[in-house]
Amino acid sequence: MKVLVVGASRGSGNQVVRELAAAGHDVTAFARTASAADYGDAAVRRVDGDVMSPADVEKAVIGQDAVVVTLGISDNPLKVQWLHRASTPLRVRSDGTREVVGAMQRQGVTRLVVESMYGLGDTYRNLPISLKVFLSFVIKRQVEDSERQEDVVRGSGLDWTLIRPVVLHDGEETEAARVSANDEFDGLKVSRRQVARAIAETLGRSDAAHATLTVSGR
Repeated sequence: MKVLVVGASRGSGNQVVRELAAAGHDVTAFARTASAADYGDAAVRRVDGDVMSPADVEKAVIGQDAVVVTLGISDNPLKVQWLHRASTPLRVRSDGTREVVGAMQRQGVTRLVVESMYGLGDTYRNLPISLKVFLSFVIKRQVEDSERQEDVVRGSGLDWTLIRPVVLHDGEETEAARVSANDEFDGLKVSRRQVARAIAETLGRSDAAHATLTVSGR
């Protein structure tokens, strides 16, 4: 399968590229600095581009079978919340995903998997008080944009799947994460590598279309 990963330079996106390539997919990594990213030994096509640029996104989407979106802001969350400053646009999740969806619709690409976050909507009530405070006061802007992003995805008319990981970390866990369709989770932390593996496995599942899946550690 030819798969485009948007937001592929670091974090979850980087791990998704590695997992998809290891599974034998033809992977295109799209990011502002994809050409400089470290993907280990993975054979990957790299495309430098801006997700906020319709022309850049359109060119990257052409010829793909599926798209994975792992957009986010890596800046210090306190700077984002209180100074409204980031090296990435504050609405990159929603506006960037909107550009991707538009290009997919025009190019006839229907399979879309988007990494969101746990704690949106009804899942907020399942969190401990410490995480509720973190979402409400420290990363409020990112949460609000993730909510807008999910609205874009659900209204896209595509065969979408939303992936909601719990708290992410950079561990090297080899065991499979728990993937739940009913908002349940085991551990409150999950590694980006585990999430990437769950995304890779979900990509080809027809029964995952129009599903919102929680991914957690065991």
